[in-house]
Amino acid sequence: MNGKNDSCEMIRTQLAMLLYGELSFDEEEAVDAHLESCAECRAALDRERVLHAAFDQAEIEPPAQVLWESRQNLQERIASEHALTSSRGANWWDQFVDALMLRPANGSGWMKPAGALALVTLGFLAARVVPNAGVGVVGMSMADPGAQRVRSVEPAPNGGIQIVLDETRQRIVSGGLDDQNIRVLLLSAAKDPSDPGLRYETVGILNDRAQTAEVRDTLIYALEHDENAGVRLKAMDGLKPFVLQPEVRKALAGVLLSDGNPGMRTQAIDLLTQGVGESTGNIGNALDRDVIGTLQELMNRENNAYVRQRGQRVLQLVNASPETY
Repeated sequence: MNGKNDSCEMIRTQLAMLLYGELSFDEEEAVDAHLESCAECRAALDRERVLHAAFDQAEIEPPAQVLWESRQNLQERIASEHALTSSRGANWWDQFVDALMLRPANGSGWMKPAGALALVTLGFLAARVVPNAGVGVVGMSMADPGAQRVRSVEPAPNGGIQIVLDETRQRIVSGGLDDQNIRVLLLSAAKDPSDPGLRYETVGILNDRAQTAEVRDTLIYALEHDENAGVRLKAMDGLKPFVLQPEVRKALAGVLLSDGNPGMRTQAIDLLTQGVGESTGNIGNALDRDVIGTLQELMNRENNAYVRQRGQRVLQLVNASPETY
């Protein structure tokens, strides 16, 4: 009897995933085979369908700020996990899923309910909350087959055919840059990992609002983390008026020592050393010790001849040695 209870408990943890189409083909086959012989689990599936339908009909409008902060935290976490596991040669996505599912790294063990709930919640919020995207069946237009994918096909009880579709819907949101919702959407789009063109255009728009702390933080994030050099350069343009702020200078120093694009490093030198070489009569005070130290460290590692020449020129102007001590 205990064996049957254990089997039913395992199946019921997968019912929500079944309805959201998140099970593999083999897992779906195993669940379907169990349901054919278990009336109690079929009743549990019916209850899950009712809950599923209620979710589909729900309209959730969380505060825009909460949505932006949640997506920002998730993207930063994914970026840091990607950098960490890439250095180890590991599959970061598999580890991320394993962590959500509370599944051992060797693949053994069954998915725990907490992990299933986490993934169901991610899928539901992605469909119902994230702007400009959604998944559903009822009320969708068939006019655009490019936005649809057949998930499964099976005979219906009434003799017809039941087809489950994955569909994408879009909606247009309009407003000015002073609109909080528009600003939150722009901040989120600036970190979209899938579309560098979108990030570039978004950063260009945000540059006009860099006087606000939240926009500057987003530009700094793009400068430090974006994989596309064009996006990073665009973010640097928006930060130029704020080069004297400590957080901006710290980010530029990081570019100088870590950015793989020599053009970015050259631009960082120009911004960090503004005023050096001008007829101020007091050149030695134009740079602080941190910038001089960063330039000296750059000279120890820089392989690009032009970047080295620019850095050495600045150090000569402030009578600083190109070596660190």
